[in-house]
Amino acid sequence: MTKPHGVVVGYDGSDFAVQALDWAMDEAELRRLPLTVAHAWQWPYGTAAPGAKEHLRKAAEHVLEHGAHRARAASSIGDVRAELREGPAADLLIELSGRAGLVVVGSRGLGRMATTLLGSVAVQVAQHAACPVVVVRGPGPLPVSGRRGPVVLALGEEPHDAELAFAFGEAELRQVPLLAVHAKTPPLMAWGPAMAPVPDVEATVRAGEQAMTERLAPWRSAHPGVRVETRFVACSPVEAVQAAAGTASLLVVGHGAARLGGVPKAALRHAPCPVAVVGAASITAAGERLNARI
Repeated sequence: MTKPHGVVVGYDGSDFAVQALDWAMDEAELRRLPLTVAHAWQWPYGTAAPGAKEHLRKAAEHVLEHGAHRARAASSIGDVRAELREGPAADLLIELSGRAGLVVVGSRGLGRMATTLLGSVAVQVAQHAACPVVVVRGPGPLPVSGRRGPVVLALGEEPHDAELAFAFGEAELRQVPLLAVHAKTPPLMAWGPAMAPVPDVEATVRAGEQAMTERLAPWRSAHPGVRVETRFVACSPVEAVQAAAGTASLLVVGHGAARLGGVPKAALRHAPCPVAVVGAASITAAGERLNARI
């Protein structure tokens, strides 16, 4: 059986890829896993002239070796691997995710819009990877100093254990608090036939806080070293999560289908911090790996 890929990072030599590589190096060191630096290349011009594709392949090798060298020189990771493939970058990263603990990709942007535009590779990998994916976002394309803010968990109506396990695990590894955020728009309540319905905020908050306490109780017990704060907000989930992410070191979101929507989609496009996506494919893969061990 081949060795697991550990932490996989997509690297193309851009500033955003360097930012992702720095994050992936941290993850590999904290988890004590190998680091796989992956790069894909394609001939984009139709039929290739003799030797032209070979020239492009050699350029791709140079880019990949630069990333692998940076990882070896600037970290204590004992096992840094390089993976080069001809074809779409998203296909390569999704394939490698099948035997990885985490995939890390950079968020692409242009000029002043860098904080809002998202590359297609990041979207495809976040949707279809068989393990959690971190899309490294931040105030700009250059690597920034590590934040010490909390790990923020966007707690949906029916969060899967894989989302909770990842969020608690990251908070424990990074020795930062965990802030679990859940939001719900209050139902309307009518006081009488002559009055317009008004939101029942108080009852919504009470019920939401109780549900969060119950859902997180076993995870608090399993991770006693993680300081946990809960925040229930009677408003739009997207608004609540975006507000909480302002001081976060990492935002963790889940999605239950191949199509990203709602909070995950908004987070990937607008969050001011790196976003970890724990999707349906990674949840299924985690279940299959667990069944294989039983």
